[in-house]
Amino acid sequence: MRLISYLANPARFLRFSRFATPACGWSALALIGIGLVLALYISPPAIEHGQAVRIMYVHVPAAWCAMAAYSGIAIASLVSFVWRHNLADSVARSLALPGAAFTFLALVTGSLWGRPAWGTWWQWDGRMTSVLVLLFIYIGYMAIWNITTDRRQASRLAAILAMVGALNLPIIKFSVNWWNTLHQPATISEPGAPGLPTELLMPLLFMALGYTALLAWFALRGTEAELAELRKHRASKSKPASVKIEDVSS
Repeated sequence: MRLISYLANPARFLRFSRFATPACGWSALALIGIGLVLALYISPPAIEHGQAVRIMYVHVPAAWCAMAAYSGIAIASLVSFVWRHNLADSVARSLALPGAAFTFLALVTGSLWGRPAWGTWWQWDGRMTSVLVLLFIYIGYMAIWNITTDRRQASRLAAILAMVGALNLPIIKFSVNWWNTLHQPATISEPGAPGLPTELLMPLLFMALGYTALLAWFALRGTEAELAELRKHRASKSKPASVKIEDVSS
């Protein structure tokens, strides 16, 4: 909490981002690079799914980052709604586009996985449908910011949508337990889960960490750009009006 309170000040945030942004970028590059080598060359084919298992190394981290990004948006939107904090809006906005991209990637790779694994490109089960709803919420959130001209009104409307949309996150998470679905239950994220063999788990972990670092890089860069835009907007508003003598005399 102290770190969050410290970074709530835009000037301190920018000082932090000067080293955190490149650190996240280089970490993402290294982790994803190692993960790709492990996934494509070291990891063996799965017994049940053969070479198609390699789609998992893209699909699972993308789905994780889609939910992580939206969780960040929901928390930042709550802060913005209660305390009217511009930096919280900037963080939420910076997470929206990469979150939507990760959600789209999860849907596409899930469909590519589903064809050989289940014999269908798409099934309207709880997990797939709720992730598709998440993509629509992302699009709606970004549309509010782009359509609404008044920033304060956009902030309030977008925050309400983000907080209400957060109800979809537990549906995504627990849909495989609540309803009959093609998706298998959690493999590694819950106590008592069966787990994965080390040769499959290691590339998945490297890719998940790399995607997370990449999401952090997008969030930091996006927030920096948002703050720069806010400064420019405020500077243009505070400029004194220039009046020429000819205008007064006329």
